[in-house]
Amino acid sequence: MEYQEYKEYREYFKDLIDKKEIKELKESVSELKNVVDIAEIIEDMEDKDMLLVFRMLPKEKSAEVFSYMELNDQLRIVTSITEPELNSIIEELNFDDRIDILEEMPANVVTKVLKNTPASERKLINEFLRYPEDSAGSIMTIEYVNFTEDMTVKEAMEHIKEVGMDKETIYTCYVENEYKMLIGFVSLRTIVISDEDKKIKDIMIEDVVSVNTLDDREEVADAFIKYGYIALPVVDGEHRLCGIITFDDIMDVVEAETTEDFHKMAAINPSEDEYLDQTPWQLSKNRIPWLLILMISATFTGGIINRYNYILVEYMILNTFIPMMTDTGGNSGSQSSTTVIRALATGEIGLSDSVKVMLKEVEVGLICGSILSFVNFLRLIFIAKTPVVIAILVSFTMLITVVLSKFLGATLPMLVKRVNLDPAIMASALITTIIDSVVLLIYFGLASKFLPL
Repeated sequence: MEYQEYKEYREYFKDLIDKKEIKELKESVSELKNVVDIAEIIEDMEDKDMLLVFRMLPKEKSAEVFSYMELNDQLRIVTSITEPELNSIIEELNFDDRIDILEEMPANVVTKVLKNTPASERKLINEFLRYPEDSAGSIMTIEYVNFTEDMTVKEAMEHIKEVGMDKETIYTCYVENEYKMLIGFVSLRTIVISDEDKKIKDIMIEDVVSVNTLDDREEVADAFIKYGYIALPVVDGEHRLCGIITFDDIMDVVEAETTEDFHKMAAINPSEDEYLDQTPWQLSKNRIPWLLILMISATFTGGIINRYNYILVEYMILNTFIPMMTDTGGNSGSQSSTTVIRALATGEIGLSDSVKVMLKEVEVGLICGSILSFVNFLRLIFIAKTPVVIAILVSFTMLITVVLSKFLGATLPMLVKRVNLDPAIMASALITTIIDSVVLLIYFGLASKFLPL
């Protein structure tokens, strides 16, 4: 459904509410089948109207819609509905969605939910809530199909029919021993085509790729990308099966991590709120710290120019080439840093490849720098009619600038990664500021050596 359609539905529902045509409203809401679209439609409605439309939804569908809503909109619902209604929604949610929502809810709401939860389930929820926020344990679900190794294929099929409706996925089933330790997995396809008298231990795959409950979510995402599974088992320190993470859950993580990296690369403090949900003050608060840092660090550039004023007094023409030098250096560094940061994020390269990466970027810098400096030399001589000595100085500086910028663009993200920081902070904004200072030092340093003063 397109944005315009969402808008049309909102206006239509609003009109029905204003006319108090509740029966028609309920029929219109029930005609909507896709829960994601319903969530999008009602999120931008006023509190009173949103709540009314939400209450028109069937019980099981309202829980699904709730799970797809943004946090601030979920809070709008939670603060407006009755306690029985809240408990009804929470009960209908998948276990992992329930944990995700409770993690973000205020303490009083969590207390209200847990108060009406059975003791055994309350204990399990509390265990999940204690996992670190960015860990595999915080996003796993306990809704998986498990077998024992001595079960027959026939018994396994009966077990799937019995419990499969309430599970996150049935396409991959996990095999545990008597101590709840993960010893293998078997696909639904294998079960369906196998003889019903065969034992699960005879058809299971023992080479299981798993993640630990305390593994970082980014490591889990890397594992999904590497192996292409639709689900991964999560084990504890003793290799006991604690839960699974499904592909749809990890997609949310990938989106969040990618968004965070984009923000860092643009010198913006990451925020989980949607753009339109943030006030101008919130947006400014996320941007101003880095702008201040970059502005203050740019004073080094001014200091360098001031230091070499005596050269500029003699050769005013050198002023005209400063923007070209700094822009080319910054652009060259940004190209390399962006490429390296992306390769680090996808696992194409690691810290052990540092030397290879730096040497490759130096080679790239030599090729790009030679072409740029040659073209620039011809432009200065034949078009700008610049004195030969100045043209040589500028072109030679251009070559060194590009090579050094490529080298720094590759090296700095690797260094940041080595000290366990996010390489994304060494993206275009920060690296351009660093390279500007370096370029000017090279430019004026060469000028002071080769130009008569």
